[in-house]
Amino acid sequence: MTAARTGDDIPDDFEEGVEIAALETQFDIVRYMRRKCEEYGLRYFLAFTLPGFEAEKLSAYSIVSNWPQEVLARYDALRMIRYSAGIRKLRVTTVPFSYDLQEWLGESNDAPESGDLRALMDTHGMRVGHFFPVHDALGNRGAILWSGENAALPRDDRLMLQMISVHLFNRLAEIGAAWKSGQVTLTEREVQCLSWTAAGKTSLEIAEILGLSEHTVNHYLNQVTRKLEAVNRTQAVVKAIRRGLIA
Repeated sequence: MTAARTGDDIPDDFEEGVEIAALETQFDIVRYMRRKCEEYGLRYFLAFTLPGFEAEKLSAYSIVSNWPQEVLARYDALRMIRYSAGIRKLRVTTVPFSYDLQEWLGESNDAPESGDLRALMDTHGMRVGHFFPVHDALGNRGAILWSGENAALPRDDRLMLQMISVHLFNRLAEIGAAWKSGQVTLTEREVQCLSWTAAGKTSLEIAEILGLSEHTVNHYLNQVTRKLEAVNRTQAVVKAIRRGLIA
């Protein structure tokens, strides 16, 4: 975990906004957000549009995320979005707030079998969630959730993350990652596999680079091909580049 930053270390708001404005693709934003996690002593991020009351799965509203796939899959399988204190609060406030995710899951008495999800999140170090409500120029509401084991964010860090979250959500809207016709959302692993494919790597080479099995890489690439309604990986790469999903 990185040490808490001091006020003198915080980059100028204008410079941070300029850097975000220069991000051209969804993949660029993912890399930027990973870097910010490291800078602020956090581990995970999730940018999403605000789910409606009828929502069943969080993944359906996710724009970009580096959540472990097994955590998101289990979260959706239990339909935890129905019991989320964070989602409920986002519907009634525009002020940033934090939750101890472990305590919240423990209080979700109406959620069946939430204990195994709590253990899974604990294994991945998903203990505290910092929620930043955001909206784009058209009024579409959403949030950026930063999470990890860092329970207390210094005031300056919280203010900077709030500003960053606002800029990121608007940039995602500008590049059309969230609301374009024919929306497609890819997981971080899918983006990584497709990006290496675009670089000319084979499934075996990608597996060695990412520390996965060749079978797993093929699984991710097959999912991407189906999501993009492509006939093969080559066409999937072309479609992904046109949509701004990869560089």
